Amino acid sequence: MGAPPAPAEHGGGTGTATLAVLLIGPAGAGKTTVARHWAQRRRVPTAHISLDDVREWVCSGFADPQSGWNEHSEAQYRLARRTCGFAARNFLANGISCIVDDAVFPDRPVVGLGGWKRHVGPGLLPVVLLPGLEVVLERNAERSGNRRLSDEEVAAIHGRMAGWYGSGLPIIDNSTYDVETTARVLDDVLARAIASPPTW
Repeated sequence: MGAPPAPAEHGGGTGTATLAVLLIGPAGAGKTTVARHWAQRRRVPTAHISLDDVREWVCSGFADPQSGWNEHSEAQYRLARRTCGFAARNFLANGISCIVDDAVFPDRPVVGLGGWKRHVGPGLLPVVLLPGLEVVLERNAERSGNRRLSDEEVAAIHGRMAGWYGSGLPIIDNSTYDVETTARVLDDVLARAIASPPTW
């Protein structure tokens, strides 16, 4: 994989650009942790919008997908995505960058990338975070509550995420990276995407 790039604070990376980023990956990829870390260390105001956090704003009547995917959990995700999209557009309109994390599947383009492009805008930069299955299973095992999935679900999601290979989107395999390194690699990937936006 080679040496990770230099930190953005030392002149490389995205610098002071105002960005809208969609960080895609399976449960246990480290999306939320990396997104938060990247947002906190930029030199310009940057918001982290966690789809799971927004989805969990629903307290009474919360539709937990672990209990079975149904029209209620589907509606809850749709509402959370629209809410995150609205928040992202609001931040961008006020000159604040944002990064949203979500498990978007390549085999569902209308509700996946197409939906996010509609919600946030055409300048959205998607990046896929896809460590190896063993790493994802290990990280998922450390979770608790409704964020922890069964090994079977994690493996199925990870398998579907592999469809991003060959999609043209940038993919980061952070199997051997810590959070700091992954955030630096993400910043470098985004800098290249600004210079040459991926077609999606």
